[in-house]
Amino acid sequence: MPNNSHQRAAEFHDLAAHAHRAAAVHHGKEDHQTAHEHSKEALEYSNKAHQRSEEAIKKSANTAV
Repeated sequence: MPNNSHQRAAEFHDLAAHAHRAAAVHHGKEDHQTAHEHSKEALEYSNKAHQRSEEAIKKSANTAV
């Protein structure tokens, strides 16, 4: 089970990175509204990734005992 938690955290990290790249592209095109939306989305994915990472760490610690 811990592997699944780690996998889901990695997926959220990838989604956040993609949203950050999209925000950078739109910012470069001076489309600040869309860039802001992508940045907000990236933050949400980053927060989810952090939560999943914390869950995975706890699950890993519990199985190691």
